[in-house]
Amino acid sequence: MDLGIAGRRAAVAGASSGLGLATAKALAAEGAEVLICGRDQARIEAAALAVGHECIPVVCDVATAGGGEAFVAAAIEALGGVDILIANAGGPPPGTFASTPLDVYQVGLDLNLLSVVGMCKAAIPAMQARRWGRVIAITSVAVRQPIPTLILSNTARAGVTGFLKTVAREVAIDGVTVNTVQPGLHLTGRVTQLYGSAPDAAAMGIPAGVMGDPDDFGHVVTFLCSDHAAFVTGVQMHVDGGAYGGLL
Repeated sequence: MDLGIAGRRAAVAGASSGLGLATAKALAAEGAEVLICGRDQARIEAAALAVGHECIPVVCDVATAGGGEAFVAAAIEALGGVDILIANAGGPPPGTFASTPLDVYQVGLDLNLLSVVGMCKAAIPAMQARRWGRVIAITSVAVRQPIPTLILSNTARAGVTGFLKTVAREVAIDGVTVNTVQPGLHLTGRVTQLYGSAPDAAAMGIPAGVMGDPDDFGHVVTFLCSDHAAFVTGVQMHVDGGAYGGLL
């Protein structure tokens, strides 16, 4: 299936590893011109080599609104514009209500909410002017079902979901789609950090019986960037092997 994104310019944040890197690979394989960012020069350059297809690496920290804006500005300068924005960042520190100090909440909000606002402010107006654009935020299934000990992530990602749903309705008339993809547990460094090197899928409540494959996740995101998904906007899609048990 031709997804219709060959030659489109894609900026993928937080792509030195994990789901961001997998998404960059999938976009590049479909012919998109891909730029990725990370905080460490050696890691992001290695990631760009893994993506191939003349992927462009830039060093940028998207942990704040300003960092998000700077990332998009760098992508526009290098690519000549941004047609596809993948808003992604690492997760904030784990913690519970009792263990998380009040001042640490700002760290989580900056990282997983305000950074996305900054990226959108920098990227979407030009998409509207061209009357074509795709914005996908990689969030978490915690938006639907909060995860114990991840109170910062649960809080910030719920906020960004509300923000993006609002934006989606405002810019749909201009040919710009805005969606979130909510991963469950995939075999990434973040999951290893939180749960150990070999989490048991059954014990973690995944009906599919296996941990998610980041490459499969990347293909889901890439489809939402395609011409075939032009009528899909304002969606919060969970990709979790059936772990979420709710109807809505």
